Amino acid sequence: MTDLTGGNVEQASIHTSEGARQRLAKRYRGESVFKWLGRSAIGVSVAFLLLLLSTVVFQGIPAFTFNFVSLPFELTEEKLGLDNSETSLRRANFDAVVRDGIRDQFPTVTGRSEKRALSGILSSGASVYLRQQVLDNPALVGSDDTRLEVPISDFADLYLKGQITSDYRIQGQGALRVDRTDNGLRLIADEPVFADALARAKEALRDQAASLRAQQSGLQLSLNKTRGDIKALQERIPAETNANVKNRLEAELERYQSDITVLEARIKQIEEQTKKIDSRVANPGLGEDLTGEMMSVLVYIDDAVLKAQKVTNTTANVEEFMPIDADVTNVAADQWYIRVLEVPESNRKFTDQEIVWTDELVERGYVRSGLNTIFFTRGASREPEMAGVLGAAVGSALTLIVTLLLSFPLGVAAAIYLEEFAPKNRWTTLIEVNINNLAAVPSIVFGLLGLAVFLNYFELDRSAPYVGGMVLALMTLPTIIIASRAALRAVPPSIREAALGIGASRLQTVVHHVLPLAMPGILTGTIIGMAQALGETAPLLMIGMVAFVVDIPMGFSDPATVLPVQIFMWADFPEPAFQQRTSAAIMVLLGFLITMNALAVVLRKRFERRW
Repeated sequence: MTDLTGGNVEQASIHTSEGARQRLAKRYRGESVFKWLGRSAIGVSVAFLLLLLSTVVFQGIPAFTFNFVSLPFELTEEKLGLDNSETSLRRANFDAVVRDGIRDQFPTVTGRSEKRALSGILSSGASVYLRQQVLDNPALVGSDDTRLEVPISDFADLYLKGQITSDYRIQGQGALRVDRTDNGLRLIADEPVFADALARAKEALRDQAASLRAQQSGLQLSLNKTRGDIKALQERIPAETNANVKNRLEAELERYQSDITVLEARIKQIEEQTKKIDSRVANPGLGEDLTGEMMSVLVYIDDAVLKAQKVTNTTANVEEFMPIDADVTNVAADQWYIRVLEVPESNRKFTDQEIVWTDELVERGYVRSGLNTIFFTRGASREPEMAGVLGAAVGSALTLIVTLLLSFPLGVAAAIYLEEFAPKNRWTTLIEVNINNLAAVPSIVFGLLGLAVFLNYFELDRSAPYVGGMVLALMTLPTIIIASRAALRAVPPSIREAALGIGASRLQTVVHHVLPLAMPGILTGTIIGMAQALGETAPLLMIGMVAFVVDIPMGFSDPATVLPVQIFMWADFPEPAFQQRTSAAIMVLLGFLITMNALAVVLRKRFERRW
């Protein structure tokens, strides 16, 4: 009894000792660290996912809206060149109608290059858009002042969305006098309202001088190195005994001396340029030219818009963008203001003149912003404002239909045979191993298979949805077979035993009892496989579905592309508007994927059985 009690006391002391408490605390700390690492990993993953999605959404949302211009167009038969036949209406000269429609709004624009720039405010596909409206409503023909909407150009649309340049305004201070000379217009202000523009012009000159000094330093290093090479050659030539080598060294020495002459002349030229710039910067009262590498300064006087070309603190030599009345000589402080465009004109593809024309159209109420119907109703286009995803979406739908019709019955049938009827031997084991391996094969391998077999051997149509569906079906089959076998295996054996016990055949047991119970899992695996196929690009690139397809495909054999390939193509275009449409197309694709995965979850919840 005493020994037992002593043993119990000793055992209790082991679990309550200081060492035991330290080990227990260490274990708790380890568990806390593990939980913290797990939560951190989840947090980092969620943060990157949110960053990716937010980037796509913020870049893609502007593409869902667009700006249209509603102008009065002359749709007379004479203007269109019609002979009252439908064929002539389709071939009518809508380009001239659109061109004259925008030019009539700015009658003061007379130069050839200015007219071309003015027409560039509208999309190059505006005539196509207008033609379709007239074809839909032929009663419009014959009117000479019908207002119809046409799409604006992509850069004009980006400007109206505030993505071309930022700007700010400076309200006029004091009176402004308009001085007309033989060299143009000159504005004279009572206050130093152009001081900010002058200061920024001086700052640009300082940056230019700093760049020249850095260039001069690089040239000076090259000059010193060349002089060192010349000195080494001069020491080596007298000691050289080989005549050929000596002649080569002398020619090299002559070339180096010529290089020194060029370098010294260039360094001297840069020094002179730097001195001139420094002298201009040191003179704050000296006026400066506002070049295309500087911000743009626009002066608004009532309906007139003038661009400053050279400024001092109180004066500006200007160019007329929107002409000013000839009888205007003095302008009160509340009748004029300055607008500064922050991004230099040389850094954007939308000029100051085009900005002024666009603003004028907005002020007249001709511009309307609304849902970008073109994006949802048209196919591919070289012009971003005329490009849409409908063609790619229809191509994806047709391709997935073929994929589903081929992969679902074949995959389910293969799974039923392997799981319910196939004998368990080394051949079926080999087949199962190969199916599992095929599920991990890179998708481009299936594209190479489709290229070699379907296109090169059977000579099927390139870029056709049915060929793409066949390739994706090969890729999706292993996924469907594996998911279907897992669903069949999950059905309790008691179901089979009960069916067989009441006299059902093996086939009846599978078809009438096992397959209906396994169908939720089979459908879930099929939808997940189809979602994977929807996002594939590489195999479809190999069979030519990267083709530029403008028309909406109407059948399984028509040339088509798919959403992932369309995104791939748009991402390679340099235009900023295409970058927006790339993100918008990604959002559409993600919408399809989320819908398909949500459908899989709903089907599983709807038909799920618990045993």
